[in-house]
Amino acid sequence: MLSLMVFIFGLLMGSFLNVCIYRIPKGESIAYPPSHCYSCKRVLKPLDLIPVLSYILLGGRCRGCGSRISIRYPIIELLTGLMLMLVYHRLGLDSDFFFYGALACILIVIALIDMDHLIIPDGLVVAGLAVGVLYRLLALTEAGGGKGILDGIIGLLVGGGIFLLIALISNGGMGGGDIKLMAMLGLWFGWRNILIISLIAFIIGSIISILLLISKRKSRKDVIPFGPFIVIAAFIMLLQQEIIGWYLQLVLRSI
Repeated sequence: MLSLMVFIFGLLMGSFLNVCIYRIPKGESIAYPPSHCYSCKRVLKPLDLIPVLSYILLGGRCRGCGSRISIRYPIIELLTGLMLMLVYHRLGLDSDFFFYGALACILIVIALIDMDHLIIPDGLVVAGLAVGVLYRLLALTEAGGGKGILDGIIGLLVGGGIFLLIALISNGGMGGGDIKLMAMLGLWFGWRNILIISLIAFIIGSIISILLLISKRKSRKDVIPFGPFIVIAAFIMLLQQEIIGWYLQLVLRSI
């Protein structure tokens, strides 16, 4: 029952993240004006804003002008619901869930904006840092909390430092947004885990980039955003126990 409630909450959050993904790169307010059709400017009614269900009932079209609504909107809602449900299964319904749930939402927005615009807005990185600092400070009340803060600070320096060094060596081959994102994640995951996240991100990035080149969807001259690979690697690190569990279940079923 709790899993379903968390999933529904995630769907609602996904609807809000869609607004953030569209408006933040444009420098628009995420609170005003109210959600509306970007073709006819019609303000959406509550029945038009039910995550996933409204898209299905409306046939993927605006109720007012009939223009197409991108399938990406319900996909992001479902993705957010799934991610928060997995975080819940990984951490339980305590303070860790709310902190890492917030991080997951920030990372989803970062990944999609980087895919669309090849930028990682500083405001999102700052938000991630602020939530991470608060999380680390609250950990001071627990045994060993001081070590956690030190690990986070070292992680911030290591994560940002590695990518800064790569950017310098490659003469700008790594963007400033990626450097800041890795520093932020270093604060969250610590210096050991940020090294693993870096490795996973490069492996995933290499595989996907090669596939895009082979399929000719991208050429050697095209810029491929690295932020989404970092985000995927961070999710793998966060949900490693769930992922390992799924893998073992698949292996056991095949035996």
